[in-house]
Amino acid sequence: MKVYLAGLLMSSVILMSSCNEQPKAKKEATDTAAHEVSDSYVIPESWVNNRVEKAKSRLEVTDAGKIVWAAMEAHGGLKNWYGNGALSFRFNYQPLDGSTQRDSYQVVDVWRNKAVHTSTTDSTATFGWDGETAWVKAKDSTAFAYDTKFWALTPLYLMGHPFILDGEGVNLELLPETTYKNKANDVVKVTFAAGTGDAPDDYYILQFDKESHLLTATRYIVSYPEYFKDGGHNPEKFMEVGELVNVSGVLLPNELKTHWTTEQGKQGEYITQIDISDIHFVKDINDDFFSPPENVTIK
Repeated sequence: MKVYLAGLLMSSVILMSSCNEQPKAKKEATDTAAHEVSDSYVIPESWVNNRVEKAKSRLEVTDAGKIVWAAMEAHGGLKNWYGNGALSFRFNYQPLDGSTQRDSYQVVDVWRNKAVHTSTTDSTATFGWDGETAWVKAKDSTAFAYDTKFWALTPLYLMGHPFILDGEGVNLELLPETTYKNKANDVVKVTFAAGTGDAPDDYYILQFDKESHLLTATRYIVSYPEYFKDGGHNPEKFMEVGELVNVSGVLLPNELKTHWTTEQGKQGEYITQIDISDIHFVKDINDDFFSPPENVTIK
């Protein structure tokens, strides 16, 4: 999973993971309450507009990019994605083999790729990434029994498509159409330029409903060097995208179901259930919200 991409500056950000029924073109998305709060942590509208125009210009020069741009528009548009504030949600990752569950509330700065996670069982246990430093603050060393540096932004990369593909260093390749749940899907493969972030060998293969342009499934690998010290990656996974909910005009999934990918590129054994809830954008955040607090462990 891509984490901590290079060049995470406001002027050059590389932003930015099912139900039994695929979202339909005219299906009304379920509304979820958005929090309308104060404007203390807001990206200037001029920056948002400039970012959107640059992304559109970059994407519309290739057939693959046009598909991704159409998907961004179908999911609510980059202007809403960037302009609504920081993204807050609960992400409950539940492996079906009984291995470590990862369940936290998190707030993510989608412009600079910063994140703070809070345990769902102990509000004093937190970890985060401030763009340069990974940190953990917890009384119990077992509060987060997983690699918190890797996981700080991973949920965004699982649920934030197609919005996370608008920056430089992202390579898009159009693949042959496929059929998914009896509907035609456009298929785009995403790779990353050498030297991009901590895991440039990651890739995603995204499927979009040809009619509605909504994301239906994601195939991906994890090549994080701390997990694969001699190179390589895990077997490819196939992630079904669940119901899309309307969050202040942005369509995001409230569920993901992960499978191993078969040799035919289809979903195989069902291995992980992911529930995403309490999704909303927030603007009432202090400027130092993402900075490491006192007395933390640096990862």
